[in-house]
Amino acid sequence: MSNAAITDKRPGSLHGARLPKWSPWAIAAGSVAVAVGIGAGAGLDSKVQWGLIAGLLFLFGTYGIAAAVEGRRQAKDRIATGLVWVAFVVALVPLVSLVWTTVSRGVKVLNVYFLTHSMGVVPDSQPGGGIYHAIIGSLEQVALATIIAAPVGILTAVYLVEYGRGKLAKSVTFFVDVMTGIPSIVAGLFILSLMLIFDMEPFGFAGSMALAILMMPVVVRSTEEMLKLVPNELREASLALGVPKWRTILKVVLPTSIGGITTGVMLAIARIAGETAPVLLLVFGNRFINNNPFEGAQQSLPLYIYQQYAQSAGANAAYDRAWAASLTLIAFVMILNLVARGIARWKAPKSGR
Repeated sequence: MSNAAITDKRPGSLHGARLPKWSPWAIAAGSVAVAVGIGAGAGLDSKVQWGLIAGLLFLFGTYGIAAAVEGRRQAKDRIATGLVWVAFVVALVPLVSLVWTTVSRGVKVLNVYFLTHSMGVVPDSQPGGGIYHAIIGSLEQVALATIIAAPVGILTAVYLVEYGRGKLAKSVTFFVDVMTGIPSIVAGLFILSLMLIFDMEPFGFAGSMALAILMMPVVVRSTEEMLKLVPNELREASLALGVPKWRTILKVVLPTSIGGITTGVMLAIARIAGETAPVLLLVFGNRFINNNPFEGAQQSLPLYIYQQYAQSAGANAAYDRAWAASLTLIAFVMILNLVARGIARWKAPKSGR
């Protein structure tokens, strides 16, 4: 008798019973239906409780059905996959809820007029006005912060990866780690102390300096990781040809990692675009358009949102403007993230066939 025939007659075949591909969806639908019934019958008003019950039922149901059909070993694999999906849904629900709430409330006054006019002499309690002055202030402050932080952060990362040795490099790494977790209000207070020493009035560039402090460690960390991904063989090949190290970094290392570096800078910009505390201390806010960030108080989108919401007690117009400005800020951050992803894909090394 051949080996193939013997193998076919063995009782423990590798091709055991398997649940159909649609079974997780069916179990999930059944779990949701049962959870709704339990929640409604028990008088649970919170939809969060219904969701938690549905998640537990999905996990227990998946394990029970899989264990009965496929065996306990495959059931453990399926419940691990189920835990991943439940965690994903739990993380996704607040995000979807936030976006839905912002969009549904922000579209009430979001139009061309709102984007192209400032508050001017419009009282906070009255309808009208817009966020043009806040958009101008945010763009100028974030752009100046990027001009300051991006070169410093990239050069610091180049030093740490290419030249950093000894106590100085360890000290720089330590302080970068400390700055990564520094509260934004601390950066604002630091710049405010300098302004008080030199008897300076609030102006837009002061906010840019605080935002640059918050942006630098993010740029350093992201750039450092991208530079570490560049193969050492490229550096060694360039140096073997007699190219100086600084030119190797400039012509080989940086171009190879430019996609990741650009992505890190764009994500750092998105991180500082929504900061309110340092702007509140240093820029102070302005109802009129101020195109000069080096003189006089300015406005910014996060500060505008805070001020409008603070004035929204009994004033639906200010409340609606705050939500519309929040939607604009979310759209701005989303565009930055999409641009970062596009640049990363554009500059990514092309894989050969």
